[in-house]
This record gives sequence, structure tokens and C-alpha cells, in this order.
Amino acid sequence: MTEFEWDPSTYLGQMLDEIPGYAELEDAVAAEARGTTILELGTGTGETALRVLARNPGARLTGIDASAAMLAAARARLPAEAELHVQRLEDPLPAGPFDVTVSVLAVHHLDGDGKRDLFRRIADVSERFVLGDVVVPERPEDAVIEIDGVYDTPSTVAEQLAWLRDAGFAQADARMITGDLALVTARKR
Repeated sequence: MTEFEWDPSTYLGQMLDEIPGYAELEDAVAAEARGTTILELGTGTGETALRVLARNPGARLTGIDASAAMLAAARARLPAEAELHVQRLEDPLPAGPFDVTVSVLAVHHLDGDGKRDLFRRIADVSERFVLGDVVVPERPEDAVIEIDGVYDTPSTVAEQLAWLRDAGFAQADARMITGDLALVTARKR
């Protein structure tokens, strides 16, 4: 994955400006993420974590992000007991076990092999996975989010569902939020 550094002070504004359906995607992920132990991949400034924790009072959150600056912003917003770690998606995941792993707008930065590997590692530590991310739409004209092809390497929904099943998730489903934003859910049983 190519390195890139977001500015925590402008991140939310950029997402709202550049990602049509961003708020709907966040809400959809939070509605599906149920559990008492939650792993978040790509915590950023804590947008997703706040929504997920609001729907799961008393849950324990462990979050990872490659950016220390983004996690510092998240630390200021999240409960003190949230465990936040500076690490990349390619690094070994926290041991778990977790009821659910969530990720919003982070996994599309991995290429296909990276996604397959990550999905296997998620299946090793979590019963469920909820992903909200940019995907390659079935119809090219449905693409509205600017993709650079270097830092952004989305895959199709069909590819990701197959990789999740191969990783050990018995059920994997998706629904489109917009033409190129999808909510993907997977569970072991």
C-alpha cells in the first residue's frame, strides 16, 4: 500500500465533500456492527468508532490506523478505555477474539492479494466482519468517487464476497449504498 497522510482537522470535511453517500455508509456500518468486543481497521479520527460505540453501550473497542496524527484525534474523541494502535492493515492484527471487526474506507487501499490476506486474518480473530468501502461498480457509469489507481485500488463486490468465503466466513452478503459504495457483511456461522 502506498503511504499517504490525511490531515485530521480536514478529514471529515473532505469525506463529506468527496464521498457521496459517506454519512449513509457510516450509518449502515454502525447498524450492522453489534458486539461487546470490536476491532476497527482504519480508525482515523474516530468517526466510525463513535457511531459503533453509540449503538453498543459498554463495548470494548480496539482500533488500528497507520497514522499517529489521526489516532491522536480519535483519542481525544473516544472513551479512555479504547485501545488504539498505530499499525498498518498489512501488520498482524490484535489477537482478539472479537465479536465483530469493522472498517470504513480503508480496505480499498489494499490490492487484491492484500485484501485476501487481510480477510483471512480477520477470520482468525473475529466472528463477524462489517465493511463499508469503495468498490468497482458493475457498470462503469455508476462510478462517482475519484479513484487514483495507485493509493486507491478497489475491487468488485463479487471478488470480495468470494475472498471472504474463502477466508472462512460461512455467510457473506453485500448491498450497494451508492453506485460505488458497498456495505459488505460476513459471519462465520
